[in-house]
Amino acid sequence: MKNTELYETHVKTVDLDTAVTFYKRLGLELAYFLEDRRVAFFYLGDAEKKQQMLGVWEVKEHDFVRSHFAFKVTLEQLRNVPKFLHAKGIALSPSFGLDASEPVVHAWMPAACYYFTDSDGNSLEYLALLDQEPKPELGVLHLSEWEKTFQ
Repeated sequence: MKNTELYETHVKTVDLDTAVTFYKRLGLELAYFLEDRRVAFFYLGDAEKKQQMLGVWEVKEHDFVRSHFAFKVTLEQLRNVPKFLHAKGIALSPSFGLDASEPVVHAWMPAACYYFTDSDGNSLEYLALLDQEPKPELGVLHLSEWEKTFQ
């Protein structure tokens, strides 16, 4: 099953209505809402294609466990993330000991990323794959530092 794609992922929330509002603010389209099961499904990417979904499940506080997932974007889209999130009232999060003044790069992939949290504290990420060869020895660094290694 090596050549598969991820179709859906799920996160938990202690307040489904607040979570639905949050994910709609990110521009995700609500695909289906089951009041009796307290779950909402959102399309990711092109909603017309129905290729990816996010499920948000309400649980009791004692069953809540924070999780993490990433939205894949282009590098151009990633550069606009701070302005986009700021307009939505959502703050970027420092990550891996680096401030959020610019994207961080995971040099082993390589991918540039911004991190933030949803209304429940789940860790979310906008991630852009980079065209260069991986340099795992560099660890995690700001995008400007990564770009300097190719000058």
